[in-house]
Amino acid sequence: MRRLNRKKALNLVKELDAFPKVPDSYVETTASGGTVSLIAFSAMALLALLEFFVYRDTWMKYDYEVDRDFSSKLRINIDITVAMRCQYVGADVLDLAETMVTASDGLQYEPVVFDLSPQQRLWQRTLILIQNRLREEHSLQDVIFKTVLKGAPTALPPREDVATQPPNACRIHGHLYVNKVAGNFHITVGKAIPHPRGHAHLAALVSHETYNFSHRIDHLSFGEEIPGIINPLDGTEKICSDHNQMFQYFITIVPTKLKTYKIAADTHQYSVTERERVINHAAGSHGVSGIFMKYDISSLMVTVTEQHMPFWQFLVRLCGIIGGIFSTTGMLHGFVGFLVDVVCCRFKLGVYKPKEVSFSNVSVKTCL
Repeated sequence: MRRLNRKKALNLVKELDAFPKVPDSYVETTASGGTVSLIAFSAMALLALLEFFVYRDTWMKYDYEVDRDFSSKLRINIDITVAMRCQYVGADVLDLAETMVTASDGLQYEPVVFDLSPQQRLWQRTLILIQNRLREEHSLQDVIFKTVLKGAPTALPPREDVATQPPNACRIHGHLYVNKVAGNFHITVGKAIPHPRGHAHLAALVSHETYNFSHRIDHLSFGEEIPGIINPLDGTEKICSDHNQMFQYFITIVPTKLKTYKIAADTHQYSVTERERVINHAAGSHGVSGIFMKYDISSLMVTVTEQHMPFWQFLVRLCGIIGGIFSTTGMLHGFVGFLVDVVCCRFKLGVYKPKEVSFSNVSVKTCL
């Protein structure tokens, strides 16, 4: 009884077979079919290989939300060289809450030579070239995000030679922690001193002839400093055309959370608009000579996440490629064979049969 039930179940399964087997004696192979098969298999292999490269690749996803963190401090990473002696310049930050952060809270003044060595000049030119490419091709920023910690350091390399001239510039580098509100980081003549209505700089003892705010921004970033990230002002160099000249940078900071397979960090991106002018009170151009970086913080936060194609999706796409090419080439081969049969008058349909018409001793076959 059990054997009978098994036999019935097996017969039922055989009836549901959607892939019936055709005996080899009923299969006819042709040269055209073999050619189409070779083309199909080659296309399958090529597209499968390309699909594997797509599977290995990753992409960056950008999500936007309101930044609700206003109580934390904002870190400013600074590395700027000014073509004046360190005793003549001072750097500090003043925000909208009238909170003053002086350079003594985290910045260092280092006497250096303003002119770069050949190796340093090559580094700066390379950095400027990358900056120009980033402005033209915005998608390159995704490549930088994915290669963080692997890229070359963005800091200016040390001099490979000994300077032959005495230091004539001041390198101001380090970091400051400020309130997460709009503010103004500036470098101007004289050291900063606190004032009941703000602050002031002791500039009275410095001669106007020594004013030279030619500067080079080797690095300027906000938030956690990540190796390999290139910021918009890195490598910027400005040369003064006059002693009394003002350089202004209007910066918009966007809080950014970076989540890749290599790193997870809270940093900040920023965009900048530059302006410079000569201070001439007689001509109506008022102001103070120096370098002024006015920054504002966006209320939106960007989350940048590196994503990867799931393995199941790769298998589905791979099956679609193989099945699609197999079906398409089969239909094309059948359609081409159909056209060939029509042209050669060998297409057999329904009750079509060649008729033999005899004229005395000569027989002729005709196609209907």
